[in-house]
Amino acid sequence: MKRLTAIVALVIFTLGACKDKNAFTIDGKLENADEIKQVYLYKQEKVVDSALLNEDKKFKFTVASPEADFFYIVAKDKNYLLVAENGDELDFSADYKNLTGEYSIEGSDIADKLKSYNQLSNKYGKIFLELQNKYQEKVTQNPATKDSLESVLIPRFEQNMKEFADASVKFANENKDNLAGFYAISSLDPTKFESELLKYAEGLKGKFPNNRPVQDFLARMEKAKAFAVGQPAPDFEAPSVKGGALKLSDFKGKYVLLDFWASWCAPCRQENPNLVKQYNLYKDKNFTVLGVSLDNNREAWEKAIKDDQLTWNHVSELNQWNSQVAKQFQVEALPSSYLIDPQGKILAKNLRGAELESFLNKTFR
Repeated sequence: MKRLTAIVALVIFTLGACKDKNAFTIDGKLENADEIKQVYLYKQEKVVDSALLNEDKKFKFTVASPEADFFYIVAKDKNYLLVAENGDELDFSADYKNLTGEYSIEGSDIADKLKSYNQLSNKYGKIFLELQNKYQEKVTQNPATKDSLESVLIPRFEQNMKEFADASVKFANENKDNLAGFYAISSLDPTKFESELLKYAEGLKGKFPNNRPVQDFLARMEKAKAFAVGQPAPDFEAPSVKGGALKLSDFKGKYVLLDFWASWCAPCRQENPNLVKQYNLYKDKNFTVLGVSLDNNREAWEKAIKDDQLTWNHVSELNQWNSQVAKQFQVEALPSSYLIDPQGKILAKNLRGAELESFLNKTFR
């Protein structure tokens, strides 16, 4: 019996010793990928390995990574995230034609955590897909139902997104010591969940010092702190559509919605009727709007102001994304907005549609 026990122990030790501590491996299979001949392994933007698919659509990667890091398996227009480090022996499988991008990665503790989070993400992704398909189907059948459908489905879509965000924050807080938690928190929309991201960043400082995505995230959050809710909005001066120049400080003492938009921005133009409605409701209650356009054509800018009946003040450097004001306020997408209180502090960010209506109603009631 002692000899048998010793042999079993020797076998286990030998199997463990066979693992390559100077690299990790991925054995993969990509089903329903008849048109795919080759897959690639990326680390950030760099290809670190490639592999041909065999007749069974299987492939293998062997790559060195002394510390746990993010990698992507890329197959044509699909990519699949994983975390790996030397010594890992991972098994990957995916159906290339799966619409929600589901995949499986197994073989390490962090792979199990990522699998758990991906299942969570896919759960909410399927709900989004169902809502989207329902909307498209109904509108195709009867275009006249577009507005009524949006009034019903958009709140359901937003609720689904909020539940997904809450679940992601919970998962991230339960996995602060590994990159799966960081991946979960990184999936949040920074325009809607800035406070959650800033809080997570504080707890992340000092961790993963050699991981570029983590360090890039911390650097972005450090910059974002200066423009977080509760911080004073920096002053600026820009050319007015009426001639001369306007400063943000010219409106101190009022509630100011600083609206970054452009005539060429379709979502901005779609939101404008709501801005007009809110402006007309509250302009006599110490509220105004200051439009900051990222146009580069004065004629198009002025026409959009007239066509959309935007009767508030407007400024623009007519320099599109090279606008110094937009850079100053870290604007990376349109529409973007800051609601500033009479003392010049940032009260809220990126409120649109029903959210803006509700917030202003509570503020001025």
